[in-house]
Amino acid sequence: MTDLPIATVLGYPRIGRRRELKHALEAYWAGRIDAAELERRAAASRAAVRRRLVELGLDAASGVPESFSLYDQVLDTALAVGAVPGRFGAAAPGALDTLFALARGTDEQPPLEMTKWFDSNYHYLVPEIDESTTFTPNADRLAALVGEAVAEGLVPRPVLVGPVTLLALSKDPSARTAPLERLDDLLPVYAAVLRALADAGAEWVQLDEPALVSESLAARPAELADAAARTYGVLGAADGRPSLLVAATWGTLPAPALRALATSPVEAVALDLVRGDLPVALDDEVRAGLAAKTLVAGVVDGRNVWRADLAVALDRLDAVAPLARRLVVSTAASLLHVPHDVDDEPDLPAPLRRRLAFADQKVREVALLARAVERGRASIAEDLADSDRAIAEWAAVPGVRIPAVRRRVEAVGPGERSRAPYPQRVAAQHGLGLPPLPTTTIGSFPQTDEVRRLRVRLAKGELTAEAYETAIRDEIARVIELQEDLGLDVLVHGEPERNDMVQYFAEALDGFATTVHGWVQSYGSRCTRPSILWGDVTRPAPITVRWSRFAQSRTPRPVKGMLTGPVTILAWSFVRDDQPLGATADQVALALRDEIADLEAAGIRIVQVDEPALRELLPLSRARQPEYLRWSVGAFRLATGGAAPSTQVHTHLCYSEFAEVIDAIDGLDADVTSIEASRSRMEVVDAVRESGFARGIGPGVWDIHSPRVPGEQEVASHLAVSLAAVPADRLWVNPDCGLKTRGYEETVASLTNLVSAARAARARLTVAEGEPA
Repeated sequence: MTDLPIATVLGYPRIGRRRELKHALEAYWAGRIDAAELERRAAASRAAVRRRLVELGLDAASGVPESFSLYDQVLDTALAVGAVPGRFGAAAPGALDTLFALARGTDEQPPLEMTKWFDSNYHYLVPEIDESTTFTPNADRLAALVGEAVAEGLVPRPVLVGPVTLLALSKDPSARTAPLERLDDLLPVYAAVLRALADAGAEWVQLDEPALVSESLAARPAELADAAARTYGVLGAADGRPSLLVAATWGTLPAPALRALATSPVEAVALDLVRGDLPVALDDEVRAGLAAKTLVAGVVDGRNVWRADLAVALDRLDAVAPLARRLVVSTAASLLHVPHDVDDEPDLPAPLRRRLAFADQKVREVALLARAVERGRASIAEDLADSDRAIAEWAAVPGVRIPAVRRRVEAVGPGERSRAPYPQRVAAQHGLGLPPLPTTTIGSFPQTDEVRRLRVRLAKGELTAEAYETAIRDEIARVIELQEDLGLDVLVHGEPERNDMVQYFAEALDGFATTVHGWVQSYGSRCTRPSILWGDVTRPAPITVRWSRFAQSRTPRPVKGMLTGPVTILAWSFVRDDQPLGATADQVALALRDEIADLEAAGIRIVQVDEPALRELLPLSRARQPEYLRWSVGAFRLATGGAAPSTQVHTHLCYSEFAEVIDAIDGLDADVTSIEASRSRMEVVDAVRESGFARGIGPGVWDIHSPRVPGEQEVASHLAVSLAAVPADRLWVNPDCGLKTRGYEETVASLTNLVSAARAARARLTVAEGEPA
């Protein structure tokens, strides 16, 4: 067995420093390039990553992870074991067309469901595995990636999702079986895939098992630990396999799962020592198991952008070094979740740049710490001193702490987080004049190339502020007129002025910084540029009011004011790590509270405060969930608590396991809640009914993350499911999410079908109530 090198990372960004993979994928989907050209560009991206990681110091065999994916690593692993749903017919698991059919859907079939990867903003595709799924090894694509690197003289470490996590994240669409029950059928196929990777030249393979850390999955921790013991007993004994690194990161690994891995035949275990606790109180059996293994210690944060405290990281390494045969320094998660390089952002303020570490800087931190492990702390004495100075200097940077902001937060009382009782608000909102089953959209309309070019030209100085303002007003007027023509009841201004639902607010609030090239993959080819929330938050001026006021002036129908909620702003930003999240959330909430007051003063009668990330930030540890729900719900209520009873407050949640956070959603006390539902085949509606949720709700009837246009009958069937569970006087009809990523042709066709289905259902309700149709 060849040892793992002393320095490694668990994964690296794959979309490209300038989003090269994104552009290649979208060109392929649009028919501008063929499959061969897509593969050539993907290979070039992979080669660039390998070269960069070697330059940064990961030059030993198996030190570079092969974590590339054309779309999603969970989908790749599902295809590698042949888990193609029967509804896609006899699709070849290794074909590009199969991969993209599952990811994006076809004319006949919707895509796989998509949801958040644990408590991150990365979206994975949910495999469909039931009692009829036939697992077969299909390692050709993965093996080719290994061969590609070996041909360049580098032995990579392929990364797959582990068997326990793959099954724990899968669903049986019929709900007849738990996919984890198929584990014994799956393991021989994994063993065959591992052999194929070894034959291709891999000496080590990394199997990611974050499910072992989570207490928020359908399978309980004890069940997952038992599955891990079975899995790695079987795979560890498999013939012809490479050495195995099981990465059980994403928090503290519970004792039963740690025991399962420590006593298994695998050669290495990776632990998260940033968000997770140091392993303590180990019994003799676990100690003996770890003493024979390589321990990959994740001491550099892979999910935030702040420089590591090198002294603290070394203390953690010293604490765990005696436990293992060999210690390897690593990140605590894949660097997929952070941008590429701080050096790409020369315009950030110098004090902030000094505190930041993106992917490349984090690889350097890993290499530095590895040197200290090998040669002693004195070998990096200057770096340790610089790390200490950077942290000490930060507290004195102007804007990090603003006394007036902190006094306002401290003065908040319980009454500021409450509105009038819901029945009183319903009565006050009758003046909106809405019909039964009101139709609306979630906020954004398609962002055309022309709209994007307006922002680019404004930024370059090629367009005056006055000309930009006129062009945006023209676009808003066009979107308002389109919605009126379509027959929607509650309108939106379409958000043409917004680059991103978080970045737009970050650019208008003090305490945030934004990047130029800080892209992070969200799903497939979709990327976001998370803002950096570095200081105390203030609102210098109204943000959205002038656009909402103008939109409302163009129509007698109500237009929603559109805001992003405090929890989502935090979840989709890189947030300061020097104070509790709840304190930062309240600062953002107060800024939004002031914005809502200004919207009301401008005549806006409906305000939507989106919280699609409410479930996303829910801690994986059940012990930490009550505190999170307390401050997250409290921040939303602080933002909306000043709204008048006659102002209808909406919120939107997507990719939420509704039942898991139903009490929190109820606690938000919004008048109307829209939720993603159609991509998950309306299964959330059962949870709505069972919970007794008693406010307005709009389960989405159109999956906007796929280019498919749902027919009127498809929309009607989704609406019928909702009507069976929700009283008609509380049911809204809307898409799953905003329409920014869609084109106008599919948007108009889909909304036409949505409105037609709603009107037909409304007519049936009228007949049922005894009125003439």
